[in-house]
Amino acid sequence: MFLTLLCLGLLMGCAGLQKQVPDPVPEIMPGILTGYLSEDAQLNSLKIVPPPPAEGSAALALDEEISRKGLALRDTLRWDMATKDAEVLFPGTAGTFECALGIPVTESDTPFLYMLLRRTLADAGLSSSAAKKKYKRPRPFMVNQQPTCTPDDEDYLKKDGSYPSGHTTYGWAWALILAEIAPDRAEAILARGRAYGESRIICNAHWNSDVAEGRTMGAAVVARLHTDQKFLADLEMAKKEYSQARAKGLQPSGDCQAEADALAGGSLR
Repeated sequence: MFLTLLCLGLLMGCAGLQKQVPDPVPEIMPGILTGYLSEDAQLNSLKIVPPPPAEGSAALALDEEISRKGLALRDTLRWDMATKDAEVLFPGTAGTFECALGIPVTESDTPFLYMLLRRTLADAGLSSSAAKKKYKRPRPFMVNQQPTCTPDDEDYLKKDGSYPSGHTTYGWAWALILAEIAPDRAEAILARGRAYGESRIICNAHWNSDVAEGRTMGAAVVARLHTDQKFLADLEMAKKEYSQARAKGLQPSGDCQAEADALAGGSLR
């Protein structure tokens, strides 16, 4: 009897030591997981952002000026960074904020954080679709006839409206979420989130106003996500994973000095 109880106790102890992982989530398209927000809860960008800048407006002139500054960064370290930032699918995009966070972001090291980023990609991306479809704004490369940093994507991009920027929407949403998970790294995270949106200008894929309103949509999505209990539960788990990773001394897998050099030499401001 004693041995039986001892074995049961050992088994229960081992079970308690098993690492918690999030439940699997189905894909809504290849590589993109279902978001947290139901269809009814998703935001409509047409009700949030204004129309894109009109022809002859000062706003459009600013877009064109900043676009020229972005084009001047072609074939620099900042251009290379913008090319990497164009990656959408996981695991490739998981490391985007690693240097700002100071820890690796992987399915094995931080499974809840990894899942949080994957699911909010869908929530943020879907939120920008209504305005994109309505305005069908031509992208910069369609106007200036200069290539983007992802030439293989150009045929698709021509059919997908430029306004607002979907990349910026989920990039800024990620930045806000990660700043909440790691408040001690908030400044670095938010600066990286801003640069992530600017990468779309440097890539010649978006105008400045696309990026600005992408940030608006990203913030709106995060506000709505905070009403979802599953998101909040995963957020708490991600906070624990961050603390554990820092305590273990886990380090980012990327070249953080190269990232810092790229950002230092490639500002649009």
